[in-house]
Amino acid sequence: MTAEVKAAVDAAFREEWGRVVATLIRVTGDWDLAEECAQDAFAVALQRWPRDGIPGRPGAWLTTAARNRAIDVLRRRTVGAAKLREVAALAVEPEPSPAYETDHSGVPDDRLRLMFTCCHPALSLEARVALTLRTLAGLTTAEIARAFLSSEATMAKRLVRAKRKIQNAGIPYRVPPAHLLPDRLPGVLGVLYLLFNEGYSATTGADLIRQNLSAEAIRLGRVLGRLMPAEPETAGLLALMLMHDARRTARLDADGEIVTLEDQDRGAWDAAEIGEGVAVLEGALRLGRLGPYQVQAAIAACHVTAARAADTDWAQIARLYGQLARFLPTPVVELNRAVAVGMAEGPETGLSLVTALEAAGKLTGYHLLPATKADMYRRLGRTDEAAACYREALGLASTDAERRYLGRRLAETGSG
Repeated sequence: MTAEVKAAVDAAFREEWGRVVATLIRVTGDWDLAEECAQDAFAVALQRWPRDGIPGRPGAWLTTAARNRAIDVLRRRTVGAAKLREVAALAVEPEPSPAYETDHSGVPDDRLRLMFTCCHPALSLEARVALTLRTLAGLTTAEIARAFLSSEATMAKRLVRAKRKIQNAGIPYRVPPAHLLPDRLPGVLGVLYLLFNEGYSATTGADLIRQNLSAEAIRLGRVLGRLMPAEPETAGLLALMLMHDARRTARLDADGEIVTLEDQDRGAWDAAEIGEGVAVLEGALRLGRLGPYQVQAAIAACHVTAARAADTDWAQIARLYGQLARFLPTPVVELNRAVAVGMAEGPETGLSLVTALEAAGKLTGYHLLPATKADMYRRLGRTDEAAACYREALGLASTDAERRYLGRRLAETGSG
C-alpha cells in the first residue's frame, strides 16, 4: 500500500466516518451493525484502492461498500417478509430528496439529525454525549473516556448500556418536531463542545491538534445556530469555538512544539474569526439568558481581545470563572479560576487554591493539576518544588507535544 493510499483512507475516515455511520443507522436502525459495516468498508478500501485507484468520491464509495456489507449481513439474518422488505430497501438507496433534506424537524444535516437522535432524554447526558462521539465522530473509547476523566473500561460499559437502552426502550430513529428540539439541545451542545476540544487539543497521540474534528464542530455549530437562532447557548458555544480556533496556528511552532498563550504571536491569530466570535457572543448576550457557554466565550474574549499578554484582564477572568462555577461546579473550573486568581493577585494566592483542590482529592491523575502547581512554583522561584511537579505532570501527560513541553520546562529548572 502506497503512502498516497494510506493518506487517502486516513482522510476519508476523518471526513466521512460520521456520514457513513449516520446513513447506515438511518436505513438499518442497528447501531452496532452500522459501526461494524463502516469499519469493514474502510478495511475493504485498504485492500482495493491500491489496486483499483482512489475513487473520485471516497465518501460515496465507502457508503456503498458499507451498505452492501449490511445487505449481506441482513440477508443472513433474514426471517420473514419484514426483513426481506428491509433488505430490499437497502438495496436501492435513492439520492436524498428535498423533503428528506428538510424533514419535519427542520434539521438540514444528516449527522446533526443523528446527534439529536442520540441525545434522547431517556439517556443520561453523559451517555448521550459519549454515544454520539463514538458513533458519529469515530472517537475511540479511550479518547471519550479521557474527555470525561473516566477509565476506558468504565466508558466502554456506559456505551454498551446506552445502545442497549435505545434498543430495549424502542427509541425511534428520528428527530423530534422543532418545538421539542430545545429539550435535547444540552446534549447536542455537549457533543459539539467535546468534539471541538478533541480536535483543538487531542487527548492522546502524536498530534496535539486534529483540525478536522474542530472544523467539523464549528461547521455543525453554524448549522445549529441557523436552526435555533433564539437559543443563546448555541451562539455562545459557536463564539467560544471561533475564538479558540482563531489561535490554532499560533499554538504550535514550526517544529510542532507547544507555544503557551502568553508567548503566542498575536499577529498570527485570525482577526476575522475573532471578530466573528465576538459579534456572535454579543448577539447571544443581548438575548438576556446567560449560560455556561456564553461565560466561557466571554473568558475567551478577554484573552483574544488583549493586544498584549500583559494587557490581559486577569481580574475579570477570575470573576468570570467564579460565575462559571455557579453553572458548572467542577474541579476543572475551580483549577482554571485558581490560575486566573494567581495571575491577578500573585502566584502565592493561586497556589493556595490549587493546594486546597489537591488536598480535597480532586483531579487526581489530571496532568494539568501538577503542571499548574509547577508553573506557580516556577513563578515564585521555588525551582525544586517546580521540578517535582513537572516530573509528576510529565508522567501523566498523554500527548507527545505536551510531554515535550513539560520536559523543556523541567529542564529550565536545572533539575532535568
